[in-house]
Amino acid sequence: MSSILVAYFSASGVTARAAKEIAEAVKGDLYEIAPKEPYTAADLNWNNKESRSSREMRDPAARPALRAPLPDLAGYDTVFLGFPVWWYVEPRIVDSFLESTDFAGKTVIPFATSGGSGIAGAEKSLKEHCPAARWKKGGLVNIGAGAWAKSAL
Repeated sequence: MSSILVAYFSASGVTARAAKEIAEAVKGDLYEIAPKEPYTAADLNWNNKESRSSREMRDPAARPALRAPLPDLAGYDTVFLGFPVWWYVEPRIVDSFLESTDFAGKTVIPFATSGGSGIAGAEKSLKEHCPAARWKKGGLVNIGAGAWAKSAL
């Protein structure tokens, strides 16, 4: 087993591609953070205030159900955590993952994809949701994810 896990949520495939590139670059195992109920295109329509993603992001306590099983982190020292930036932070499904898994003593390195938002808001939010982890500086990885990941270690 690798001592590095690359866990990611991807709504459109962009973050999935970055996660695969990172996993290959750092020789890490890959884990998809998947919702129990997959998101549809209508769910992801951020222009619709009543879409599923809009409703979730308006509610800081929303925790979409995860598709099981969750990874056992016992064999991992480092977790790269990837997601698209939604409303300047991580999607609520990532919070579901963080709060359902034991990150005590783990180094977590966030990475995000975004069409224009930075990762700073997400980094602050992630630390609040999972204070037991040792957080390292994250980065936007729209391109060059593998090279970024090597430098982030």
